[in-house]
Amino acid sequence: MSNQMYNKMWHQTQEALNTLLDKESEKMTEPQRNKVIVFQMLATFYIKYVQIFRNMENVYDQIVHPQKRVLIRKILDGVMGRVLELKNEMVELEMTEFHYFDDILQDLKLAPQQLDVPIPRYFLKERLEVIKGREKILARILNECGLNLPDVKFAVKSLALEEAVKMIQIAERARQGRLRAMFMKQIFLQECRAKEIKLLGQRLADTSLAALQIQKVWRGFHQSKKTVKEREEEMVFLGMKPPHIFNEISAATIQSERVTRLRNEVQLKHEQNYKEALVNIKEELKLMEGPDIKEHLQDQIRQWFIECRNLTGTFPDYPNVEDGGSAIIFSNKTPEQVIEDILANQEEEEKLKKKKKKEEKESKPKKGKKAKEKKSNQKEKVVKEEDEEWKMSPSLFLQLMEEGNSLYKDTWMNKDESWNFPQDYDPEMIKEEKRKELEFEIRVQVDELMRQELRNLKLAVNKEIEHPARGKKGKKQGKGKKGKKKGKRGKKDKDLTADRTIESLYKELVEKGLLIQALKVNLSDYIGEYSYLGTTLRQVAIEPMPSLLDVRQLITLYGILPLGSAEVHEKAPWVKSLLLVGPSGVGKKMLVHAICTETGANLFNLSASNIAGKYPGKSGLQMMLHLVFKVARELQPSVVWIQDTEKTFYKRVPQAEKLNEPKRLKKHLPKLLKLLKPDDRILIVGTTQRPFDAELQSFCRVYQKIILVPRPDYASRYVLWKQIILRNGGVLTNALNISCLSKVTDGFTQGQIVKVVKDVLTDRRIRQQAYKPLTGVEFITMMTSMNPVYKEEEECFKNWYDKTPLGRKRVMSLTVGGSREKEKEKEKGKKKGKKGKKK
Repeated sequence: MSNQMYNKMWHQTQEALNTLLDKESEKMTEPQRNKVIVFQMLATFYIKYVQIFRNMENVYDQIVHPQKRVLIRKILDGVMGRVLELKNEMVELEMTEFHYFDDILQDLKLAPQQLDVPIPRYFLKERLEVIKGREKILARILNECGLNLPDVKFAVKSLALEEAVKMIQIAERARQGRLRAMFMKQIFLQECRAKEIKLLGQRLADTSLAALQIQKVWRGFHQSKKTVKEREEEMVFLGMKPPHIFNEISAATIQSERVTRLRNEVQLKHEQNYKEALVNIKEELKLMEGPDIKEHLQDQIRQWFIECRNLTGTFPDYPNVEDGGSAIIFSNKTPEQVIEDILANQEEEEKLKKKKKKEEKESKPKKGKKAKEKKSNQKEKVVKEEDEEWKMSPSLFLQLMEEGNSLYKDTWMNKDESWNFPQDYDPEMIKEEKRKELEFEIRVQVDELMRQELRNLKLAVNKEIEHPARGKKGKKQGKGKKGKKKGKRGKKDKDLTADRTIESLYKELVEKGLLIQALKVNLSDYIGEYSYLGTTLRQVAIEPMPSLLDVRQLITLYGILPLGSAEVHEKAPWVKSLLLVGPSGVGKKMLVHAICTETGANLFNLSASNIAGKYPGKSGLQMMLHLVFKVARELQPSVVWIQDTEKTFYKRVPQAEKLNEPKRLKKHLPKLLKLLKPDDRILIVGTTQRPFDAELQSFCRVYQKIILVPRPDYASRYVLWKQIILRNGGVLTNALNISCLSKVTDGFTQGQIVKVVKDVLTDRRIRQQAYKPLTGVEFITMMTSMNPVYKEEEECFKNWYDKTPLGRKRVMSLTVGGSREKEKEKEKGKKKGKKGKKK
């Protein structure tokens, strides 16, 4: 796609955003009591913002104009934050983390794939050099310590000499046997042919009949092959069969990657030119226009002095530096307008004084009525509480988007760019920006000069001397109090490693095994399918188990987006900690590593088994946590992972684990969460497969968001089998019934499916596929030794989740809603009965 295409795409997205902002401002003013209507409204906005988010992210990644990119980035962060805000609103409304939009997607004529929240590519692209540098340092430290992970692919098993000789002999004898068998087969076939020729010698004399027979057989064979090929092509076209060259990259993909790479190079070049131009143009303006600006400002302020003296009889007080100096008075105003404002302010002050006197006189006799008014107000409040209207919580991102939208309208909407074909920076726009900056810098200098000039004028004309403000005693007292407060803070936030560098702390954590290397796993590798019947099941009062893609979306919203963008993390609903609950093999560990891969975050491992025996004692534990969180803050974004986190919150510690002290972090984790600030892009992630063993209250106090990761349903298993077989070099044929395989493997987890596929598809088996296609029996026989996740176990997880704060609220809302509906039905029935009796 060319620059023009991406510009067009940007303009279309901006139009869609503009209409959506207008709609949102209209809808938010309308009062609503019906929760269903409110949810549909929020869900519609959420889906539309996700569409805009996807388009805007694509535009930001591909557009090369540096000034446009600055504005697009601002709007992109705003849209991203608004998506998170709407998600939070839906969670508070429905009391559940999982939402289903089947009916709304149908109305909007969108596919479920368009609901997937994208991960901005700039998270990694803009920090690529930093991430690569950190990975090199980590790899070097791991190699020095001998902690690097062994590469399983190149592991060589040593053999004794006798065993090696025996193996070679077996292989050689087998080869010779195969050759001899082939040779004997050829001799046998030749003898058979000779016999046939003798018996059928006379019949073969008629060559035309023989040719006709050959033609018949050949044409039939050729047509059947052609039909099979056409059938397969049709199935591939319809998406019912994967293409044969699944793992091979097409020429179009290679070309698009090359264009993207070139575009990225142009982006970097234009960005560099833009940064250089910012400095150079400012220096030029300083030389050319600086003296004129200074002279103009001085004349403007002097005129203000004289006009104020003529109107009020005294010279004005000069505004302080803290208040903004003369910029407050002359913000886009002429001296004449400033004088008019002064006169208007004086008149307003006089009017306010008169009003206050009248109010004081009127308020004296109305003291007796206050008690009655209070009682009536209380009654009104009770009535309002009973019939509450839903209100959207104030947004911190709407203003950001509106500012960006108005900037787009003013600057880029109708801008003629016919002269700027390569889409490099616009020098005139830079001059406008830098003039304002230069004026501000010069104004600070001018203010200092004019303050002195005002003092001299006052001395010369009025003989006034400016005395410093009194009240030293109060100030001293204040200082004393502040000093005490600082002392208290100093004790709390005492830096235990003030004399050490971050590099040395980083090295120590790596050597101790607390800072580990994250596996290179993308979130898109977490394969699953959408839940297409979520809304339908909820309408029949059945709570569906979340699908794998619902889990993937929550990881993007709560983990990846806030960690990737500093602005979104500061303003969006703040998620400090995340808990992934589910049976073994459902991909909890993979999701933790995916968060780190997608954001370029550091991974700290504070699992009970990992910290056992490290930094012993109270002081040691304090030092360990100080090191971890200091490095995490300095090298943010960071993820602190606690594997098998139920051990940290055990109800009863098993006898075998008492020596490891698994509950060391229990008291410290809530304190650490309180110390985290909005600037700290640190996420605490816990994973557990036995949440029942932990104390629920302390568990829920630490983990803000709890995500239940289920076993894969039929749709997810179907997609999973297909993708994993193809990724591991398998070929899908009619001999392998994926649908049947998915049905039979109900209850088995993703980890088990991946393990089975890898065990079956060895190098030898992959080579044999040409004449021996894969069958479902091969995979099923491998799974007979594995234990699936039974429904009873899944129900245990579901029941445990219902005891969590959000789960309890959800159950309460469903029971209250159901009882209300029953009461209404009873009332209707009674009314009908009364009417029947009257008749």
